[in-house]
Amino acid sequence: MSIGSKDRHGPDQARIAATEGLGMRTTELPLVVVLGEQEPPLLDRIKDRARLRRVGEPHLADALRAADALLVWDFLTDALPAAWPEEGGPRWVHTASAGVDKLLFPALLRSDAVITNSRGVFEEPIAEYVAGLVLAMAKDLPGTLDRQRSRTWQHRATERVAGTRAVVVGGGPIGRAVARVLGALGLRVTLVSRRARPHDAEFGRVHGFGELPGLLPEADWLVSAAPLTDETADLFDATLFARMKRGARFVNVGRGPLVVEDDLVAALHEGRLAGAALDVLRQEPLPADSPLWSVPGLLISPHMSADTHGWLEDLAELFLANFACWAAGRPLRNVVDKTLGYVPVGEAPGGTPHTEEGSS
Repeated sequence: MSIGSKDRHGPDQARIAATEGLGMRTTELPLVVVLGEQEPPLLDRIKDRARLRRVGEPHLADALRAADALLVWDFLTDALPAAWPEEGGPRWVHTASAGVDKLLFPALLRSDAVITNSRGVFEEPIAEYVAGLVLAMAKDLPGTLDRQRSRTWQHRATERVAGTRAVVVGGGPIGRAVARVLGALGLRVTLVSRRARPHDAEFGRVHGFGELPGLLPEADWLVSAAPLTDETADLFDATLFARMKRGARFVNVGRGPLVVEDDLVAALHEGRLAGAALDVLRQEPLPADSPLWSVPGLLISPHMSADTHGWLEDLAELFLANFACWAAGRPLRNVVDKTLGYVPVGEAPGGTPHTEEGSS
């Protein structure tokens, strides 16, 4: 079965499928459209095996009609739903992100296009970033910087993180990496996933989403690393924050719409939460006049938890490896299940269970 028949294979099979009326070109190199204002690194490696066309949002619709594959390099774009052709279009869509929520619009879901993501690039950097946020809040580094700016010498005691309890929501590779790093710091970590797993090889027990409210009264830290789906949208709201112990803290490195931001702000103002950190927000970039900038106890960063030196090259390398599979007709890596909205991770030799993908 070729990619034109809903398989995961590449342009050779697709050209054969053209004789069956699927409209793919039989003589030209495959057209790979790259969506993004910036030129991705390393793509010249495939210039003899593909026709590359980089476009911005204004020219996307025209480019998609003739495309065989689409690289969504600008993974924060909202332009795809309006630009997607009524018929035809790319048979393979790869995004330079772990989260795929911006690709799950009806026309693409109905199409034969295979979606792949960039799982494998972001897990460790995000886990390190979360650990940094936890340590920064526990050790009051923001307060130290404020006092340094005002030249105030004020000795203070800070908190230990070892022995505190963290609940990490998101059982995919990112959430698992976060849980692993926090555990290395001595935190007692509970992992929450889409479905419960009583015999997880690494964490012993993984709880289901339905168990989350019962875990919060004992949590010192609540970390969101879940993908954005219908099930997780607005998950972190006033009801959940009210169940948290007074003085707990919240971190979101998943997606902005996972959190009802007004409810989070209220929990901070009321003192229910001692602090919070948002690396992702509902509106990005966050406007300069947003009241979120000045909420006491709230740390805001510009969606950067996954971005380390060399990350663009890492993303390009992953795409090129997948392109080689596609061109050779081999199965692609990181294929998204369109019905779930993430990459299911199958049972591995080491006993890693099925998990959902995280977001970045």
